[in-house]
Amino acid sequence: MKIQKQQAMRSVLYALAPLCLAAIYLFGWRFIAVLAVVVATAVTSEYLMAKKYKMRITESLFVSATIFALSLPPTIPLWIAIVGMAFGIVFGKMVFGGFGKNIFNPAITARAFIYISFGVPMTSKFVANHAGFPGGFASWLSVDVISAATPLVARDTGLLNLFLGFNGGSFGETSALLIILGGLYIIYKKSANWKIVVSSLVGFLALQSILFFSGVQVVTERGAELVASPLTALFSGSFLFAAFFMITDPVSAGQSTNLGRWIYGAAFGILTVLIRSFSTWIEGVTFAILLVNMFAPLLDILIKDARAKKKAKQVGGKA
Repeated sequence: MKIQKQQAMRSVLYALAPLCLAAIYLFGWRFIAVLAVVVATAVTSEYLMAKKYKMRITESLFVSATIFALSLPPTIPLWIAIVGMAFGIVFGKMVFGGFGKNIFNPAITARAFIYISFGVPMTSKFVANHAGFPGGFASWLSVDVISAATPLVARDTGLLNLFLGFNGGSFGETSALLIILGGLYIIYKKSANWKIVVSSLVGFLALQSILFFSGVQVVTERGAELVASPLTALFSGSFLFAAFFMITDPVSAGQSTNLGRWIYGAAFGILTVLIRSFSTWIEGVTFAILLVNMFAPLLDILIKDARAKKKAKQVGGKA
């Protein structure tokens, strides 16, 4: 089995490596088991599809598998992780023709499928993080399983804990510090477009700030309460992880113009806030990404058509 090398994808894997190590330290060695079965499933699924339809296999599958594994809760049953990854590779990527032709991000497609199909194991139980030395390196999984979901639900989590990652959550989405450092690395290596990241952050923080300072209340498990502060919302859940590693996928983003990248990123940030605040889905990132993925090709076409018409009009005017 020959796999096409992609330097940009390797840069993303290098950036994800610290998050993988942190996942072991914070939650235990079970992360390696989840990562192993997810990678094996991704390779097998893509290989079988590529062999049958004479498509090519690329290193991007390892990025999709790693991102998917990091987005999962520590208590996820292994069989659900396998089902999700197989669905993401087959229906989120290969049915469209393989790498470079897929509309949706395979990792987020996989997560959306199991999030909808297996809501209870995806959201009902999370584990408290290990602390001190050697942390999770000395255990399989923290035995302190709690019913509270993520910091999106537990508002009393301090900003410093959110920033460093000492709070409950999915394997690789708790440490804002490591996510930002890894994200800056892939921007530096040009594996991610900084315009999409910045516009995502601006759109998210702008709307979250408007809601917070306007005193908007939302319905939570504890009743009606004020929306989270901009920084708490930014460091909670998977938004930062998605802004750097998911929404910047060069294929599913599909924007060939800078204007398209600004609009695409801002739309993702705004949709995340709206879905988080006013829907029954606590974590709005998954559906926000799928929505902007869906309209990315149309956005690119509309912008290019508008520019072509403007250019033709200018040429006609000069004639």
